[in-house]
Amino acid sequence: MTMQAYEELKRLVASCEEDVAKCAGGNKAAGTRVRKSMQEIKNAAQDVRKAVLDSRDG
Repeated sequence: MTMQAYEELKRLVASCEEDVAKCAGGNKAAGTRVRKSMQEIKNAAQDVRKAVLDSRDG
């Protein structure tokens, strides 16, 4: 489970790369998409943390 959660996290980060660049260039709509993506990334990171704890604890 840990590797699946980690791979999903990597996929989410890679998928928002273009919007981050657009946001840095001043595109406000891209900024909105980046914020949404960051929330999804936050949730995916939490899933990785939970999977690591579950595997550690048994």
